[in-house]
Amino acid sequence: MNDRFDLALVLGADGVHLGQEDLPPHRIPAAARERLLVGYSTHTLDQARAARNENLDYVALGPIFGTTSKDSSWPAPGISGLRTAASAVAPLPLIAIGGIDCERASEVVRAGASGAAVISAVAASADPVAATRLLVEALAAAKRPEQDPSA
Repeated sequence: MNDRFDLALVLGADGVHLGQEDLPPHRIPAAARERLLVGYSTHTLDQARAARNENLDYVALGPIFGTTSKDSSWPAPGISGLRTAASAVAPLPLIAIGGIDCERASEVVRAGASGAAVISAVAASADPVAATRLLVEALAAAKRPEQDPSA
């Protein structure tokens, strides 16, 4: 559920994803926090570093690349910014957001993201089910250890 922990609880959602303009994660009541996974959107390295001090299950960073799905005044940090942020928030998982398609899904995982959140790669596809399968396969392939060709 996006933005509202109270609605997430009422609807029986597993978690809530909060943005910078939403209730800060540390303000979620302890009883609600015990029931919900909590994620938090960040847009800069400083925000990602600050998120490490919150009681979170994951941190999201984006937009990593330019995107037409959602307006953003934040500059896209690209792969190098993602790599730095992933190190900064570790051991928390970092989720990459913004401008991610199948090719870039593999790239963001190799840069240290635990996963990716997408909109256009699925919603703008002529076959959303097939697009989702391709994304899942790309993410899984990027997480597999590389094979030594001499072995």
